[in-house]
Amino acid sequence: MPDLKETAMPKTDTSQPDFPLLDLAAFAAADASGKAKIAAEVDRICIETGFLAITGHGVPQPVIDAIWAKARGFFDLAPEVKHRVGPVPGAPYGYLGPGTEALAKSRGEDTPPDLKESFNGGPLSIPPGETDPDALAFCYAPTPWPDMLDFRAAWCAYYTEMEALAVRIMEVFAVALNLPQDHFTPFIDTPISALRALNYPAQDSAPKENQLRAGAHTDYGSLTILLPEPGSRGLEILTPEGDWRGVPPIDGAFVINIGDLMTLWTAGRWTSTLHRVVTPPDWATKRRMSLAFFHQPNWHAKITPLSGAATKPVTSGPYLMSKFAAANG
Repeated sequence: MPDLKETAMPKTDTSQPDFPLLDLAAFAAADASGKAKIAAEVDRICIETGFLAITGHGVPQPVIDAIWAKARGFFDLAPEVKHRVGPVPGAPYGYLGPGTEALAKSRGEDTPPDLKESFNGGPLSIPPGETDPDALAFCYAPTPWPDMLDFRAAWCAYYTEMEALAVRIMEVFAVALNLPQDHFTPFIDTPISALRALNYPAQDSAPKENQLRAGAHTDYGSLTILLPEPGSRGLEILTPEGDWRGVPPIDGAFVINIGDLMTLWTAGRWTSTLHRVVTPPDWATKRRMSLAFFHQPNWHAKITPLSGAATKPVTSGPYLMSKFAAANG
């Protein structure tokens, strides 16, 4: 990963070469040899950028349509209504309005606030017997639901589909790392994942210097499953060559990327790549939305580098909590 100072003014690659795709249905149907071939390509991609698109995912379209409709309806509410479900101090869930976050600050870069708003929700239930006070106060804090017909039902249905999709992706990851397909199962059977609906409002004035819709950052956990609004553009990743490359819209596909925890888990083999959301000139007057599912292993899961590297193991929950505190403190 290049140092941030070395990439402060990278150029943008506008050639838009084909973006790597993983067909999950093809992987599931393949024999052992076919799975190994597909997984080897995933390994190569995760070494280079850690970003790829997922097709053949099996997420029902009505579930996707419902969450888009409810998220759009929520963001269309008056600001004072949305702020009624803002997070309590120190809690990660609820509504965050414009001017609240500057993601680039998580990398030590001082920028104006990002041009976005979001609604955030956590796990749908607490595992039986969970008594850790930090877990209960942080990852298992209640989500403050808006008073909108069927919002919670649509949200929970989509969250449940993302949990199942993450399991399937982690199975591909296991094979890509020459591990048994179910290697990660005991680490992710009660995950502490979060779902975030993001709205990037249309811009009626020029942004401040270095102000983006989402500043350059890496994600914290094992993997992120992103669903951009169909046809929308603006997501960019930093290539190994130091160029910003736009992620093209791909009909019916999710975009996934690995996070910092997966880089640690693979002892640095896989890359947690810097990414950002810019405003293409033809999208400045258009709203852009996305749904981001941040998959995180069980609170108590001990994450030890697979190669036995010198890096110390971390515990999933406290690791996530420390990352959140660093970025928001």
